[in-house]
Amino acid sequence: MGVASDLPMDSSPAETFSASRWTQGNFFFPTRLVVSPQRVSRVKSRLFGSNEESIAMSKVASVHISTGVFWSEIRIESTGGTDPITSHGHRKGDAHRIRDLIETYQAQSRA
Repeated sequence: MGVASDLPMDSSPAETFSASRWTQGNFFFPTRLVVSPQRVSRVKSRLFGSNEESIAMSKVASVHISTGVFWSEIRIESTGGTDPITSHGHRKGDAHRIRDLIETYQAQSRA
């Protein structure tokens, strides 16, 4: 016997983007942003455990990218009024890929 899900299975795997170890606060445990068709998550590992915050893809209101000489900061805001997900120390290409993935997943959910 199997268990059927009401939600369609999406064949798109989650993509993980790690911040550079050369940026502040990321030396031992770099921050990871995980983008999947269902949610965007920020995972910050610690010596014992981790801290994770996520926003459902349908609740993402905007993605703000601030680029420097080498690294970018990404701020993902939600429509629910909660604190935005902020992560710094990502490569510029990764920051743009994160934004493009979020826009693609949101467009797919509307169709």
